[in-house]
Order: sequence, then structure tokens, then C-alpha cells
Amino acid sequence: MDAQDDERPLIHRLPLQDETSEFTSDGTVDISNLPARKQRTGNWKACFFIIAGEFTESVAFFAIAKNLVTYLTGVLHESNVDAATTVSTWIGTSFFTPLIGAFLADTFWGRYWTIAIFLSVYVTGMMILTGSALLPLLMGLSYNRGIHRLTAYLGLYLIALGSGGIKPCVCSLGADQFDAADPVERVTKASFFNWYYFSVNIGSLLSATVVVWVQDNIGWGLGFAIPTVLMLSGLAVFVAGRKVYRYQRVEGSPLTRVSQVLVAAVRNYHLVLPEDSSALYQVPSPTEGNHCKIQHTSQFRFLDKAAIVAPSSGDGEKVRTSPWRLCTVSQVEELKMVLRMFPVWASMVLFFAATAQMSSTFIEQGETMDNHVGPFTVPAASLAIFDVISVMFCIPIYDKVLVPLARRATGKERGLSQLQRLGVGLALSVAGMVYVALVEARRLSLTHAAPDRQSSMSIMWQAPAFAVLGVGEVFTAIGALEFFYDQSPDGMKSLGTALAQLATAAGNYFNSAVLAAVAAVTTRNGKPGWIPDDLNKGHLDYFFWLMAVLGVVNLLYFLHCSIRYRGNNSSRAYS
Repeated sequence: MDAQDDERPLIHRLPLQDETSEFTSDGTVDISNLPARKQRTGNWKACFFIIAGEFTESVAFFAIAKNLVTYLTGVLHESNVDAATTVSTWIGTSFFTPLIGAFLADTFWGRYWTIAIFLSVYVTGMMILTGSALLPLLMGLSYNRGIHRLTAYLGLYLIALGSGGIKPCVCSLGADQFDAADPVERVTKASFFNWYYFSVNIGSLLSATVVVWVQDNIGWGLGFAIPTVLMLSGLAVFVAGRKVYRYQRVEGSPLTRVSQVLVAAVRNYHLVLPEDSSALYQVPSPTEGNHCKIQHTSQFRFLDKAAIVAPSSGDGEKVRTSPWRLCTVSQVEELKMVLRMFPVWASMVLFFAATAQMSSTFIEQGETMDNHVGPFTVPAASLAIFDVISVMFCIPIYDKVLVPLARRATGKERGLSQLQRLGVGLALSVAGMVYVALVEARRLSLTHAAPDRQSSMSIMWQAPAFAVLGVGEVFTAIGALEFFYDQSPDGMKSLGTALAQLATAAGNYFNSAVLAAVAAVTTRNGKPGWIPDDLNKGHLDYFFWLMAVLGVVNLLYFLHCSIRYRGNNSSRAYS
């Protein structure tokens, strides 16, 4: 897991600007499209506005996600399996749409405008969802469950679309506020990912306690209205910071550049690769601006055919008028970077399938347990606070204690390598699934021993499972954001962040597929199945054991991939 540890070993850097320069060295500009001044823009003063906007979005998102399964079963009257599948599908969609936002940000609008526009879509969805919760009261005797369901789903999927422009761009815009050519700001940027995730979990904590309590005890209308108002204020705060942000210039569609490499490689398949890679085409194009040339690598050699100058091509300047026939080595290497990350990306899917249980099957399990803790009655969805508290407790320890200690031991800037960090989280997700399977087996044993009594097993037995998965998020969920941002080509940073979000989407979709398959296989011949509406008649523990076994296989796959991973030459060089 150490192959990628060296800090960008493949980059040919041009001489950096003096660290005392008045302007940033990474090509960022201010709101007037002038070179960004270090003292007036960026750094933590800009991140305050960005993180504040993300905080309100996280309150809204988790106010829905953490208790959606209860809304679906209790208000829309869906079954346990259908509700769990719906929650995973909706969360998956919320993390799939970032591909749309990333494309628009990298190609047309830039990160700031993409966030502002999609925040507006998000607020609209929240208003519709809030209205849907009030429909039974407003419609009275003319209430129609079909209209109620349609309105609720319209609001939910507008929210999923709105989150697509926010999730990949907020994190990337925040990282853009730190000059990667400045040694001090580069280290601070690594801390930004930790504290960004910390703010997300503050919002999650508020949702899992205050908002969930309001939803369960006062009403869903007010429970959705509170985060809607917060979202409106978050939009105002985010826009207010526009004058201190640093902006990356839009460099054109990354998908177009990737497609050009694929098409050119196929069209040149009959050409023979030269022995000397320096013979490949490497004249900078106008879109490459102040980027350095990316060093050629020998992996995925077929793609190098896109950079072969055919004997009849004429001079290089004329050749560049046909980018679908000939690409630079740097352009080819961009695609290689994305392909190189894919095996690591695939191993993230099972991790997010495991964490998806916290919004679905964990809550269904908790609703069958004794939720009285002293004089308090704890909603099942509120157990998620242990996930949040775990994250909030571990991030400062990781950032301020573990990283400095590891840095002294390893001599590496980050302390632990990105791949080591990811691997620890994957192992913790397996431990979480094993523990919750044992808890469910014990709960069933107690229930079957005294079938006439209400479950005597306290809901607090779930707390360690949430806590372990929370620690796993500190290592893997945050680590994935940093990994995909850092390892992506310069013009694809939003897309790289979207890949991390896409892993969450794929994990939730995978969880939906497993739930559907389990339901189909285990309910044959009239059997209740593993996850029936009455969990006392099923075997939810078998499902958790299945997830644990899949997690072990996935961890072994990740270890294999991390040993082979050689890192991307993905950094920008500056003049």
C-alpha cells in the first residue's frame, strides 16, 4: 500500500514563483478575472463562506436521509424492503448526479456558478417536499395518497439533482482556495478536507438530534421546513463570499478531451508505436496554458497511438487542427490517470454499501429494540449521532495527533499515505458489519426465547456499530475525497471529486440491488425472507453477515490494487 506514497514523483516542475509573491502561482483568478492576490483572496477566510453553505446543505440532506425510511413506512406506507431500497436508490441518485454538476463546472459555468444555480434547485426541491408533508392537512377530505406520493418523490429527486451541483464543486472550490505551489498552503489544503467533512458532520448531528426529534414528535411539515429555511440562509452566505474566492479558469470539457484520445487511438491503431516516447506529439495546445508537460508513462500503451504523428500529417501546427486524429502526450496521460484510479474507485463501492445500512436496515433494526434510555425515548434514526460524534471526535485526533506522529515516523507530508488511509476504513467497515450481525443474532435469540414479551434488548447496543463506521468514514470517506481530487488531472478536479461521490452512489445502488436479490431469493415458496415487515420472523443478521463477507473479499481486492498502484503525475507545474 506504499506504492503511491511518494509525493507526485512523476512531475517535471518548472521553477516556482517566490513564496512571498503577491499573487498565487496556480493560475487562480479573483472575481474580476485578474490574478488572485494571496492576502486578499482564498485561504480559510474564503473557506468560511464555502463551508457555511455546505453546512446548511448537510443539515437539509441528512434531515431527509436519516429518517426517510420512517417517513416512507409510516406516512407513505411502504414495506420494509421497499422503503430500504427506496432510501438507497435516492441516496445513490444524490451521489450520482454530481457527474452532471462536475461536467457543467469543468466545461461551462465554473464551480462557483454551478454551486449557486444548483443550490437554488435544491431549495426548490425542499419547498416541494415540505409542501408534500403538509398535503394531508391542506387537502382534508379530498386527500389523495397518489398525489401525496408523487409530490414527495418530485421534491426528493429535485433535491437529488440539486445536490449534484453542490457535492463535487464545494469540496473542489474549497481546495482551490489554497495555492498548491505554496508549501504552507499545500499542507493546509490537506487539513481542509478533514475540516470540510467535520462541518458536514456537524450538520448531520443537528439533523439526527433536533430535526429528527421534530419530525417524530411535532410533525413532518415543520421537520422539513426548518432545513428549508437554513438552506435559504446558506445560499445567501455562500453568494456573499464571492469577492474573496479564488476561481480556476474553465478549461473546456474533460469528457471531450478523453473522447478525443479514445477516437484518435482507434483511428491510429494501424500505426506502430515508436521506440522512443519523445517522438510522440507533445506540443502544448492553447487549452494547456500554463500547465507543464505531463511525463509519459508506459501503462496503457495502446492509448499512446493517439499521440503518434503520422508520416503524411505535415507539420505539427496543421495536425493540431484535427484533435480527433492526434492528441498530445499530456492529453493521453490525463485519460491514463482516470483509468489508473478506477480499480481503487471500484473498491470504495462496498464501503459505501456498508455505510448505507445506517440510513436503512440499522433504523429498521432499531425500531424493533427497546428505545427507552433512562427517562428518554430515543428515535431509531437518532442513533446516527454516534456515527457523527465518532467522526467529529476522530477528525481532530487524526489531523492534530495521528498525522504529526505518522509524519515523524514515515517522513511523508501526509503521515499516512492516501491508500493506507483508505485501507484502514475498509477494514473498519467489515468490523462494523460483523458487530451488527452479532447484535441482531442476539436480539432474535432473546425475542424467540420470550415471544410474548417486547424486545428487552436496548437500542444502545447499536451505538458501537455506528461509531465504528464513523471512524471508518474518517479514513475512507474523507480519504477518497482527497485521493480523487489530488490524483485527477488539473482540468478535471471537479470530475475527480465527482468520482468520490459516484462511489457513494454506486455503493447505494449496489445495496439496493443486494436487498432486491435477497428479497427475491429468500421469499420463495411463501417464506417470510430475511427482511420481512416483522423482523422477528426474518434473519436480518444473515444479511449483515453477507455484507461482512463481501467486505472481506473487497478488502483483499483493495490490497492487491494498492500494491500495483503507481500514482498519478497529476499536479500542475508553475512558472
